[in-house]
Amino acid sequence: MATELEELVGFLSSPSPPVKKAAVEIVRDLTGSEDGSLSLSKYASTVLPSLSQLLKGKKEVSEPAAEALINLSLNSNLAAKMVEMGMIKTAMDVLYKPDSSIARLLVMLLVNLTQLDSGIVSLLQIEDDKMQGLFVTKLVRSFCRSSDETRDDPFDHVGSILVNISKKEAGRKMLLDSKRGLLKQVLRQFDSTSPLRKKGVSGTLRNCCFEAENQLQNLLLISEFLWPALLLPVAGKKIYSEQETSKMPLELGSALSIEREPWDDPEFRVEALESIYLIIVQEAGLRAFWSVNGPRILQDGYEDEEDPKAMEAYERVGSLLVHGSGTEGPSSTSETSK
Repeated sequence: MATELEELVGFLSSPSPPVKKAAVEIVRDLTGSEDGSLSLSKYASTVLPSLSQLLKGKKEVSEPAAEALINLSLNSNLAAKMVEMGMIKTAMDVLYKPDSSIARLLVMLLVNLTQLDSGIVSLLQIEDDKMQGLFVTKLVRSFCRSSDETRDDPFDHVGSILVNISKKEAGRKMLLDSKRGLLKQVLRQFDSTSPLRKKGVSGTLRNCCFEAENQLQNLLLISEFLWPALLLPVAGKKIYSEQETSKMPLELGSALSIEREPWDDPEFRVEALESIYLIIVQEAGLRAFWSVNGPRILQDGYEDEEDPKAMEAYERVGSLLVHGSGTEGPSSTSETSK
């Protein structure tokens, strides 16, 4: 005889809209607790396909279905099953339907699923030569087109997806591919007013800089966006003269010649400095850094810095500048790295 939970899961595919709606709302509420999620996980082979199917329905069922899947995807075993059954393709298909009303929830589901290697492979479409990169290109385009001025921007969390996929070499290579131009588009969001977007851009750039040894040329090809994204967070408060900014990329020089909002979160400064470090370890990267007056900017930023972790990151970059050029930079007191 079927248990109550089995009956409830069965009702998710009921032909009666009111029954289906009531069932998915109860399931959604159950996934809000650890015990509820654990109980439902025993019926994963039924509940996950049913919820996936409901994503394609009207908002009254698709919204609680998406919320339930987000909660269930916090369990890595269930997340792996979702990826295996093609949940990423389903989420992307529904996300880009013209009448999609649950975009924000679907993006959050993709954030959770790309915590897994299998989820990253699925989103990158690595195993499909013809479609490879299509999903990522769509997400980057939406991330860059949507306005962060709206309080509930559905694509804000795409930055977190980009951080996840850039943790893997295949993801970094896709973002750095000069023909696709994806990282260039992403970097244009670095001065967003949304902390979530800023965090996504900063983390993605830092991860991509781990490819500096093999992809330095592609990074330097987007210098006009790269150096502002890396140097503005660590430039301190100083307002630079026209003579001092004359050799800098236009966007960097313009921003440094006026009073600007401080980057309050030291994590941004630490990530920017780690990215700079990864670039200037390479000889050509170090030359490019000197060419935009990078060491001087760092020196001024270091003088304004108060956060111990950020100061340590400045000093670590400074040690490379001293050893690499014989010219003074912030002195190094630490050789630790992540």
